[in-house]
Amino acid sequence: MLVTIIWFIIIFGTIVIVHEFGHFFFAKRSGVLVREFSVGMGPKLLSTHHHHTTYTLRLLPLGGYVRMAGWQDEEVDIKPGTQVTVTTGDAGQVTRINTSDRMTLTGGIPLVVDKIDLVHKLTITGYVNGDEDDARTLRVDHDATIIEADGVEVQIAPEDVQFQSAPLWQRILINFAGPLNNFLLAVVTFFVVALAFGGTPSNSNVIGGVEQHSGAAVAGLRASDRIVKVGQHKVAEFTDIAAAIKHDQNKTVAVTVRRNGATKHLRVHLKQGVLGVYSSRNTGVVNAVKYGVTQPCMITKQIFKALGSLIFGGFSLNKLAGPVGIYTMTSEVSHEGIYTILYFMASLSINLGIMNLLPIPMLDGGKILFNLIELVRGKAVKREHEAMVTLVFAGLLIALMVAVTINDILRIF
Repeated sequence: MLVTIIWFIIIFGTIVIVHEFGHFFFAKRSGVLVREFSVGMGPKLLSTHHHHTTYTLRLLPLGGYVRMAGWQDEEVDIKPGTQVTVTTGDAGQVTRINTSDRMTLTGGIPLVVDKIDLVHKLTITGYVNGDEDDARTLRVDHDATIIEADGVEVQIAPEDVQFQSAPLWQRILINFAGPLNNFLLAVVTFFVVALAFGGTPSNSNVIGGVEQHSGAAVAGLRASDRIVKVGQHKVAEFTDIAAAIKHDQNKTVAVTVRRNGATKHLRVHLKQGVLGVYSSRNTGVVNAVKYGVTQPCMITKQIFKALGSLIFGGFSLNKLAGPVGIYTMTSEVSHEGIYTILYFMASLSINLGIMNLLPIPMLDGGKILFNLIELVRGKAVKREHEAMVTLVFAGLLIALMVAVTINDILRIF
């Protein structure tokens, strides 16, 4: 169980963090303020602030998130009457605002807030030490930070660095970047797998190896033999072998091979219904690049086929898997070696990328859909309308996830 938990954290964490890094990278390149990049969820363990972004490590090692400035960001709500402490720089502008009782700003000015605008005017008005006779209005630096209730220090978000202020094409790119990174992770993973594990299986009818003590070994088949016929079936590709023997379990079949320019006719007893030969392997960097591209394409086709079955072939919870289902699959592959684990991670990454591109509000695909509506209309959908639709679909997705999770648990027991 411990091995499964560790691999689950590594696989799921890698996929989600790589996904979020896509949003992070393109947001940064587009001038959108990324207030926080979190590894993990839940209570904060560690944090550091660098180049206007706070990087946090959180307690639950399940993925992470990117917090971009904008109207969907959970802005700190500093209401009139709130006690804060501020520090100022050489120009007299506020550089830090502390709203947390977990931290103390040395040399800070204690204020009871009267009015505050950290988006447009960048000012804060308040009473020093709560004294209404000592009211001050202070300018807030564009790059000031605010210490939130949990002690995490993040940048304030003036309007010019908010997500919705970026050009439309950049917002589409930011939304698409997460799934894009999932596909790139799969491409890189399959490329590495092909290089690290001696190439990839070839579909050639040339034998790559013969299993010891198998029927093929007893009959005298060798590596580099080219199988041209099994029984009455011609063999052009390696996968033709399985089709040729599927009805000849535990029988002896005639096998014709080409060896060093000569034709040989052998008789092979199918032990446990298999011939006992391995396919040859394609090696080299060029093959690894090809495998890195073609394998994700193949998996993508399989996922779309499964989606089609889900939509047009009858909906069933058994066709879906949530975190519990993924954990169960991780348990199955975690004992089968690093090759299988990496293959599983790459496949899961593609799955997450495709699911996130579905045009469902709350998912990346839903955000892109709103972007495209804005492109067609020439103006954005009203915030309240988008928020309402997103909230409805968020509720539906949560309900679906709960149902899938319950079904996953029931399937285990």
